[in-house]
Amino acid sequence: MGFDALYVLIKTGVVFFLGVGALTSIDSQMQFGLEVLVMVAFSGLLFRWLFLGEERSLHLLVLVGIVFGILFRSLSQFMQRMLDPGAFNVLQDTFFASFATTDPTLLLISAIIVGLVTILALRMLHSFDVLSLGRAHAINLGVNYKRTVVIILILVSILVAVSTALVGPITFFGLLVATLAHSLIGNSRHHYVLPAAVLLAVVCLVGGQTLLERVFEFDTALSIIIEFLGGIVFIALVLRRAAR
Repeated sequence: MGFDALYVLIKTGVVFFLGVGALTSIDSQMQFGLEVLVMVAFSGLLFRWLFLGEERSLHLLVLVGIVFGILFRSLSQFMQRMLDPGAFNVLQDTFFASFATTDPTLLLISAIIVGLVTILALRMLHSFDVLSLGRAHAINLGVNYKRTVVIILILVSILVAVSTALVGPITFFGLLVATLAHSLIGNSRHHYVLPAAVLLAVVCLVGGQTLLERVFEFDTALSIIIEFLGGIVFIALVLRRAAR
């Protein structure tokens, strides 16, 4: 969806237009709210264009997200080239996810938002397996397909936006835990896959943080380790799909 590139663009724009001091002078809660609002608004506009008009597929949604991601990265790189080296070094530190310097106030706000979204998602959990049967079968079984898909995508966008604004971008983390959850559970029933994905995400983060502290002694970022493993999983999925 390009959320990671949009996050980098927001941070780069703040430094480019307001100066590097704005990263520390602007209230952290205001920064968090702005980043979440921009990312959710972007995804909302994208969903409105793709789903409220002519029928389009989710594959087009992913493709458009990739194209926008490339656009955001290009704009970010253009502005970064015009920054002085000191400002760029400070800015670059914000591009890596950090789990050790999270603001406790933002953590509480994020927990409340995630809790509300989780409650809404649990109320719709019965329709997830029906949607996986396909559009025609879901409609025949009484599910308002377009409305339900848009709501689910918005809920997912809120969760991704909150997590990205809180700790920073981790591109392959969702792909990694979702793939592991499907592999361990052995079926696609969301009643089992979603809790497994949540538990695996906690294990990956805690295990990765432990590995970072004990083995690498904070010489690298946790997001680099997770994205490295996620990249391997992504390549394995592509190769397996090609083999079929």
